[in-house]
Amino acid sequence: MTTSMTFRPESCRAAAEEARKALAAGRVVERIRRKDHTVWKSEPAEIANRLGWLDSPQAMQKRLSEIAAVVEGVRADGFNFALLLGMGGSSLAPEVFRKVFGAADGFLDLAVLDSTDPGAVLGYAERLNLRRTLFVVSTKSGGTVETFSFMKYFYNLVAENLGEEEAGKHFLAITDPGSALADLAREHHFRHVFLNDPEIGGRYSALSCFGLVPAALIGMDVKLLLERAAAAAEYEFSNNNGAMNGSVLGALLGEFAAQGRDKLTFVFSPQLAAFGDWVEQLLAESTGKEGEGILPVVGEEIGPPSVYGGDRLFCSIRITRDDAGEKQLKALAGAGHPVVDLVLADPFDLGGQCFFWEMATAVAGWRLAINPFDQPDVEAAKVLARKMIVEYREKGSMPPETPSLKASGLSVYGVVTAGKPEDALTAFLAQAKPGAYTALQAYLTPSPWMDEALQRLRMQIRDRFHLVTTVGYGPRFLHSTGQLHKGDAGGGLFIQFTADDPRDMPIPDELGRPESVLTFGILKQAQVFGDRQALLNAGRRAIRIHLHGDPAGGIARLTAAL
Repeated sequence: MTTSMTFRPESCRAAAEEARKALAAGRVVERIRRKDHTVWKSEPAEIANRLGWLDSPQAMQKRLSEIAAVVEGVRADGFNFALLLGMGGSSLAPEVFRKVFGAADGFLDLAVLDSTDPGAVLGYAERLNLRRTLFVVSTKSGGTVETFSFMKYFYNLVAENLGEEEAGKHFLAITDPGSALADLAREHHFRHVFLNDPEIGGRYSALSCFGLVPAALIGMDVKLLLERAAAAAEYEFSNNNGAMNGSVLGALLGEFAAQGRDKLTFVFSPQLAAFGDWVEQLLAESTGKEGEGILPVVGEEIGPPSVYGGDRLFCSIRITRDDAGEKQLKALAGAGHPVVDLVLADPFDLGGQCFFWEMATAVAGWRLAINPFDQPDVEAAKVLARKMIVEYREKGSMPPETPSLKASGLSVYGVVTAGKPEDALTAFLAQAKPGAYTALQAYLTPSPWMDEALQRLRMQIRDRFHLVTTVGYGPRFLHSTGQLHKGDAGGGLFIQFTADDPRDMPIPDELGRPESVLTFGILKQAQVFGDRQALLNAGRRAIRIHLHGDPAGGIARLTAAL
C-alpha cells in the first residue's frame, strides 16, 4: 500500500499501539475477514448481509468490461454530459471522483443532483442540452423518494422534448436486483441497468457499481483505482498483527470517542478536499447510534489551539510533499491534541483510502459496541416526512406554524429566549454544554455565495463559542449526518435555515404521465418538518430560522449579530 500513517504527539502514538494490541488480542481483523457478525452483535440482522464491501476491490474487476462497453456506447451516441440523480451513498463517491479527477477529454462531464430544492432542480433543467445528456439514476433500494422524484421529472422533460421512444436511451440505472427501479428501467427501456451486489450498503459502495460506473463515464482509470483498493485490502488482511492500518485507526478512533474526543476534524490537501464529504457520511451514519458517535468535521478552517476543546482529534490526509496546514497541525500536536497523518502517493490512492476508511469505520463500531451497518434513526425522519405528505394530499396544505419571533427578513420557530431574531441565535447557542456541537442545516438553494455565507457563520460560531460547528445542505445531509444527529449522545444544537421558493414545479406521479399532486417545494418542506420533529422526538434541541427575501443576506445579518 502506498499510503503511510503516522501519529503525534507521543501520547497518540502510544494509544495507537494499545489499539493494535487490543485488535490482535480479539482477532478482530481475522474475524471481519471471515464475515463473522459477532464482531459487532450476537444476532446477524443487518450485519451478515452487509459485508459485501470486503470483496469489492477484487469482485468489481470482473465487471470492468461490462462498464467499459456501456461507456463506449454512450460516447458513440454523442453524449457529453451525465447528471447523476441520487442521494447519500449513491451520489457522494461519484461527486468526489469528478471533483478530484475532473473529466478526461472525449468522455462525459458529470454533475450530481441531490437536492429537492426547486432552485437546484431548475438550475439543471434550464441549462442542460437534453439531446446530449445522460441521466444516471442511482439508488440501492430502488425507491428513494428524492431519487424517484428527480427521475420522474427529468424523464418526462426528455420525453416532452425528444419523444418518449427516445427518452429511455438517455437513462441508465444503478440499483440492487429486484428493486422497483430495476423493473421500471426495463419497462421504460433504459439503455442499461447495472445490478449491484445487494450485500453492499450504500455508504460502503464507493468501490462498487455505484462509484465505478460514474467514474468510468468521466474517463477515470477505474482499473488502477481498484488495484490500489485491492492493495489496501491485502495490506489490511495480511499484516493485521503488526501494521498500522485502517483497523488500527478505527480502534483508535473508537477509543478516543469513548474518552470524549469524538469530534474528528479533517485537514486535506486542496486537491483531496471533496473526499471529506464521502468520509463524513461513512463515519456519521455508521457510528451515530445507541448514544455513541464520532462526529466528522469537514471544511472547517483550521485554527490555533486556543479555539479547540478537549473533544477534538485531527486527521490530515495529504498528497506527498504537500504541507498544507502543517504549521497549524504541529501547533495542535504540541498543545496535546492527537493528530493522525495520512500521506498518499497520488490521487489514485483514494481507491485504497475508500477501503481503508470502510475498515476503520467497521472497527470503530466494534470498539463502540454498535452495529456500523444499520441506520435506525434515518427512517424516523422519513416516516414523519411521509406523514406530512399524506396530510398535504388530504388537505391540500401543510400544517401551519406560528413563529416565536419575527422581524424584517427573519422569522424564528421553536423555543427561544430573546426579544428579536438576531439575538435568538446567540441565546440558543448559549445553551451549549461541554462536548456539544452545532449543526447548521441549510434547506436552501446551494450556490457559491451561500457556501461562503454559511462558512462565515460557522467560523464565527466556533471562534466565539468554541463550539464544533458543521454545515449541511438539506435534504442531502439527511442521508449523511442525519443518523448521527439523532442517534449519538445528544449534545447537538440544530439550526434549520429555510427560505421562500421563488419558483416551484410539480413532481409527476408516474414516468411518462403529466398528473401530479406534489411539488419539489412541498417535498422539501415535508422533509424540513419531518427532520425537525424527529430531532425533537429524540430529545434534541432545534430551532428553525426562516430567511425572507435574501437568504444569504439574512445569514450575514446573523453572523454580524454574533
